[in-house]
Amino acid sequence: MRRVFIVIIVVIVILVALPRTGSSQEHGGRAESLVIGLTPEQNIFKQIERYTPLAEYLSQKCQFRVKLKVATSYGEAINDLASSEMDGAFLGALAYVLACRKVDLEPLVRPEGLDGTSMYHGLLFVRRKSGIKSARQMRGRRFAFVDRATVAGFLLPLVYFHDHGIKDYKTYFKETYFAGTHEDAILDVLDGRADIAAAKSTVFHRMAEKDKRIGRELMILSRSPDMPEGTLALRKDLDPSMKAAIRDALLKMDADPVGRAVLKAFGAERFVPTVDRDYEPLVEYAHRIKLDLQHYTYE
Repeated sequence: MRRVFIVIIVVIVILVALPRTGSSQEHGGRAESLVIGLTPEQNIFKQIERYTPLAEYLSQKCQFRVKLKVATSYGEAINDLASSEMDGAFLGALAYVLACRKVDLEPLVRPEGLDGTSMYHGLLFVRRKSGIKSARQMRGRRFAFVDRATVAGFLLPLVYFHDHGIKDYKTYFKETYFAGTHEDAILDVLDGRADIAAAKSTVFHRMAEKDKRIGRELMILSRSPDMPEGTLALRKDLDPSMKAAIRDALLKMDADPVGRAVLKAFGAERFVPTVDRDYEPLVEYAHRIKLDLQHYTYE
């Protein structure tokens, strides 16, 4: 019921926020709005709560309105970018690389957290009382992935399985499923719906600050290499002046008192530039298990 309710709310938000004929509305040769997509790291309410002040700030600083569109899956965000339903999106590392197969994107900036890092990593974890401390002890248990287009929620487990001799995870585990969000994967292990899961470190630690059970009751077994935090990437065919306005506003936020307040609420110290070579660790990580990113199916 929880996920059904969330999907209903997502649909309502999309219908209220956007026309279905495209992303930006043209007027006099210039777009009046910019549509930025959000992937489902957390539930719809927390995503909207976190990103709305940022969108409002950008709308005030730029000469156009910045709208948000929350995708119900990582695949939907990629497809919406390809079909021009979005002008850009905040994308995790794997989602960005996969999206670039379908549409020409330019990475702009990513947030630097309050801890001074602009990177994240995947975490694979269990309940401390589960008795699971190794891959061998995972046999016959329930595993919760997040989405096929995430490093933390899918690629990390695949590498872990490969490194520990699990050739067919579908038969090795009693049950495997996709939770849909990093938050749900964490909660499913915490509340006993799954025995093992993988999720994004930044989401894990943000949730742990508010729910002390996460630190007390969950145990981390493995982690992925560091990857660029969720990067704002825009379509390359977007009006260059719009891209420049967004980039400049974000990079200068920490020098603006209002911007600093928005950043603090967002959970970031500042935004920092991002370039394509920042994703080389992801490509190397995928090659470790001979994953062909050019032909990878994320649906």
